[in-house]
Formats: sequence, structure tokens, C-alpha cells
Amino acid sequence: MPEGNITSVKNFVIVGFPGLHPNYYGLVSAVMFLVYMCILGGNGIFLTLLAREKSLRKPMYFIILNLSVCDVLFSTTTLPKVIARYWFNDGNISFLGCFIQMYFVHYFALVNGLILGVMAFDRYVAVCNPLRYSNIVSGSTIFILCVTAWLLAQSCVLMLVIRAYPLPYCAANTILHCYCDHVSITRLACTDRTPYGFPAFVFAMVVLLCPLPFILFSYGAIIRAVLRISSTHGRMKTLSTCSSQLIIIALYFLPRFFNYLVPYIGISFSADMQILIILLYSLLPPLVNPLIYCIRTKEVRDTLRKSLVKSAFLQFVKQKVHVSTICNDV
Repeated sequence: MPEGNITSVKNFVIVGFPGLHPNYYGLVSAVMFLVYMCILGGNGIFLTLLAREKSLRKPMYFIILNLSVCDVLFSTTTLPKVIARYWFNDGNISFLGCFIQMYFVHYFALVNGLILGVMAFDRYVAVCNPLRYSNIVSGSTIFILCVTAWLLAQSCVLMLVIRAYPLPYCAANTILHCYCDHVSITRLACTDRTPYGFPAFVFAMVVLLCPLPFILFSYGAIIRAVLRISSTHGRMKTLSTCSSQLIIIALYFLPRFFNYLVPYIGISFSADMQILIILLYSLLPPLVNPLIYCIRTKEVRDTLRKSLVKSAFLQFVKQKVHVSTICNDV
């Protein structure tokens, strides 16, 4: 009999932090709601600037636009459900809904990594081959690379879901996590997980980290090029063009490496601490990235300042006109 025919689980229950006392549910849900609003607000401001300002319609900002969209979609896929878990004590998610969430969780994570690879390519050409930058890194080239990242990630992650969905789920249905991911779901299968777990782990390492060698090569070449610059001012100026991207890449990859390597270096964490680490590297980049775009990128910072000044000035003028009209009427 096919394994899928003995599945009796109709829905899953997202537990979140298993050791969290109910007295803190309200606080945790409020913090996550605030984080979600900040992610939507920060990325929304950046996307609005890109849509309104023609000066920001450049290949580099199109890459950041893709990262921003990916961050918003990932947060929207994961946070509302865990907020409902603690705010309304509603952690139930349907069987199919859990696999749909699992698909999007891994999909947006993979897209993010691939887009960071495109960003590394952009900076590599800008620093190591600046005279040919406009010919190599055109708007159409970046558009094709970004679209390829979204399409390639879709087919790769679909393989994980197709392998996990038919497994027999007939016992526990509680997910010790804040969202449905491949490991959390397949652990609940009523079968030996080894034939599925190890290939899935290898697949995750290869796919999620496949952009990393190219990123390391790109920034290694950038550092070599910077060290050849004779003047200190020139080196600092060149490095400043890559500093924002390096921070974004570090926020994405370093915590993931730490989480993956912890079991192999003799360090153990409680389930709550491990979930907290996963949430930090999942939600910290979407929260911090808009600040990095605006603070570390002069062009975006200046555009934002002009928009704020223009908006404040318009409000001041409208208020003066309104007061003047009232005085004239009197």
C-alpha cells in the first residue's frame, strides 16, 4: 500500500517556543507584530522611493528591490501565523497549508541567497572592471539574472516538497517551530526518516550555499583590487561602495553557518534557544536591511532626505494657506 494512503493527520499545530510560559504570550506576540510592522514599513518606504525616484533606477537598486520584495514576502509567509499562535492561541494550520508554507519558506530563503550572488557579481564588475561596468552590468542583464534566480529557486524547492508530501503522517502533529519547514515536518512522519532526511540535508547545503563560493570569490577579488590601490583615501572610498552589501551578506550567511555547524562542534542548545537563533537569522535581515540601504548608501539617503523635506514643506505650505484662508474669511 502506498505510504501516502496511511496518512491520518488532517492538520498541524505550530507550537512556537515550547518552553515559553503562557504569561509571556502577549509580550511575544506584541514584539513579533512590531517586528512585522517595521519590516513592512521599512521595506515599503524603500520600495516607494525606488518607484518614485528615477535617479534610483539603476542595476544595483534593482537588485536591492528584489531583496526587499523577498524579505517582505518571507515575513508575510511566516509571521502572521506565529503572531496568531500567541495572540489568539491559534496555532492550527491545515495539512496542505503547512506544506504550502514550507514551500514558500524555503523558496524565499533560496531566492534571497541567489540574489545576493547577483549582488556580488555587480560589485565584482564595479570594482575589478569599472571601465566595462556599463557594458557588462546593464539593466537587462540584472533583470535576466534576477528572474533566473526566482525561476531556478522555484524548481529546486519544489523537489523538497514533492518528496516530503507523500510521507505517511499518522501520529504526532505538533511542530516545535514558529513555522513549517522541511525538517520540522518530516520529523513527524511515521517512517524511517533517514532515506529522506540525509538527502534533504545535502540538498539544502548545496542549494542554499551554492551562491556562497561565488560570493567569496567575488569579494576576495574585490579585496585584492582594493589592496592594489596606492592611496588610503582611494581604498576607503572603494570599500565603502561594498560595505552595505558585505553587511547584508554577513547577516544572511554567518548565522546560518553557526546554526548548521553547532551540532558538529559539540555545542548544544535548548529547543527554545535554537528556534530563537533561527528566527534571528530569518527576521533580522528583513528588519535591518532597509536601514542599511538608507544609512550606508549615500544616494538613497539623500533621496530619502529630499523626500522628507519636500513632504514637510508641502504640509507647512498647506497649513499656511489654510490659516490664511480662514483669516481672510474672518
